[in-house]
Amino acid sequence: MILPERIRPKHRDAIIQSLRAGVVPRTGQQHIQVGRAAEVSAIVRDLERVADGGSTIRFVIGEYGSGKTFFLHLVRSIALEKHLVAAHADLTPERRIHATGGQARALYAELMRNLATRARPDGGALQSVVERFVTSALTEAKTRTVSAEVVIRERLDALSELVGGYDFAEVIAAYWRGHDHGDEVLKAAAVRWLRGEYSTKTEARHALGVRTIVDDSNAYDQLKLLARFTRLAGFSGLLVCLDELVNLYKLANTQARNANYEQILRILNDTLQGTAVGLGFMLGGTPDFLLDTRRGLYSYQALQSRLAENTFATGTLVDHSGPVLRLANLSPEDLFVLLKNIRHVYAAGDTAAYLLPDEGIHAFREHCAKRIGEAYFRTPRNTIKAFVNLLAVLEQNPGVSWPALLGSVDVKVESNPDLAPLPEESVEGTHLPDPQLSAPDGKLGQDDDLTTFKL
Repeated sequence: MILPERIRPKHRDAIIQSLRAGVVPRTGQQHIQVGRAAEVSAIVRDLERVADGGSTIRFVIGEYGSGKTFFLHLVRSIALEKHLVAAHADLTPERRIHATGGQARALYAELMRNLATRARPDGGALQSVVERFVTSALTEAKTRTVSAEVVIRERLDALSELVGGYDFAEVIAAYWRGHDHGDEVLKAAAVRWLRGEYSTKTEARHALGVRTIVDDSNAYDQLKLLARFTRLAGFSGLLVCLDELVNLYKLANTQARNANYEQILRILNDTLQGTAVGLGFMLGGTPDFLLDTRRGLYSYQALQSRLAENTFATGTLVDHSGPVLRLANLSPEDLFVLLKNIRHVYAAGDTAAYLLPDEGIHAFREHCAKRIGEAYFRTPRNTIKAFVNLLAVLEQNPGVSWPALLGSVDVKVESNPDLAPLPEESVEGTHLPDPQLSAPDGKLGQDDDLTTFKL
């Protein structure tokens, strides 16, 4: 007889608190993962390709609330198990793939803050990656009876052929000098440069003797360098997960939006042609971000032709080998298993401590179906939040009967705020003035017949 797996209180609390807030748990996704076996298998093959020195890119497309972020976190945890280094970040108005005002460098810095390895899954692993490179170089130097600096220079020669590779190698060499002489200031300066935290070249030159820094123009090149470096340090490669790409879709300025799509095209070409070694990208977005021919990726003709769906994969036929990976909706059966898993986690793996029987889960599903229809399993975020809230009340009020609580469970249809009307653009891509802001008192006149007129 196989005993049920017990869940540590630390992991149990982290999962439950995240689900109750409607966000994805940072750890423990394996305890609640259901369905999407074909999609996970396709991603595992991609990660194996990256570990073999190849590259990959995937656009994870799903409806709002359908589980894209959860899927990306699951892929990240699988990558760590495959001995890859993983970095993740959400795009925001202040963090973009391409920019001229520091937003691309801010995205790179966020990725470096969230850099994770299997030993440090919570992020902040950049310095440990560099330390591992130095340690392995010391071991090889002792074996060959040569100085460690000779070995480090030989290894870093492979980076010199890449854009920015010379200065990258110089920074790593500076870290080694700090390590060798016990100079913590020099080591901290090297790590600060690698994290993209220098804002001026003058400051970096005084601290490290290099003439370049990580900025908006070379952030992607730095990721390619870092992918090569992780392999030199003994890891299998680098996986970059970018979520909330809908923020590019929401950019009002056409030129800024197209510049970001141009950078995505560059990444797509590099990864599909195999010029990026040991580097993988996972990009999460909604169908509107992909398919909208006015603002989405399909508005950029070169991307539309490369991301077009397989015309033979129609009806029940699927193709998970292309760059676009559409997340299938959860079935009612999948959601039932998911709710059972959440109940199991809530009880910390103790079957005797279940707060709700299987009949209660069935009744909860029927209640949700009556309130919001099939949306309760297609976009399950609000359903999960309501279920965790129900378990919380049952736990803190032992005398309450669960059938009496079901009628008061409030479940609402998940609405996508990204589909709110966007500001109209002028020919140059700037906002038209708001007539309400032009009025002296901030209000429109009652007899103004042209206030709703738009060019």
